[in-house]
Amino acid sequence: MTWLWSNLDLVGELIVVHLALSVPAIILSFVVSVPIGWLAHRYRWSRGVLLSLCGLLYAIPSVALLIALPVVTGQGVRSPLNLVVALTLYGIAVIVRTSADAFDSVERDIRQSATAIGYSEVGRFWGVELPLAGPVLLSGLRVVIVSTVSLATIGAVIGVQSLGSLFTDGFQRGIQAEVITGVVATIALALVLDALAVLGGRLLMPWTRSAIAIGRAGAGTPAKQARAA
Repeated sequence: MTWLWSNLDLVGELIVVHLALSVPAIILSFVVSVPIGWLAHRYRWSRGVLLSLCGLLYAIPSVALLIALPVVTGQGVRSPLNLVVALTLYGIAVIVRTSADAFDSVERDIRQSATAIGYSEVGRFWGVELPLAGPVLLSGLRVVIVSTVSLATIGAVIGVQSLGSLFTDGFQRGIQAEVITGVVATIALALVLDALAVLGGRLLMPWTRSAIAIGRAGAGTPAKQARAA
């Protein structure tokens, strides 16, 4: 604890830097993945190609990707922009399949009913398909949040400041408390962002709370209990 109290300013600064790397990558990967997932859902012939190509992104070694990206971005190897781009690509690899599954989960009868009452394809997407796919999309987003916050520590290996810097510096100088602080701070940051995503989901999709409450109430009825027994 002595090391932590003596370096609170440094830890706080690295948390802010870590957020500045992680949050844009999380948002960008979500914004890019949703339309790709919808295309994979809407046009079945493209599903295998899109999901395979996006899934392959996760197979690229992180350090190799960070070293290669400056050729594309024109930035230096230690530029935070390279890390944001790399994290975005990994986020896309994770959430595109979930996005396709989310739109698949919307029942065909509901889509047909929306069309029958006058929804255009664009209106149906925003007014029907996207809200109903929301719970599954949120589950994918939560996975991206945790993985992105964790992966952002990799940047410290090539000199990009983040909470991972506590790992590298702690290992190099043999300060165990610094390494532990980096691990705990990274986990705590991921949990906080995940909790915010859950809270945002509840605010944006209040109907999911009603569905859960009905499900719980149904599970507790005598008929349900009798069937379970």
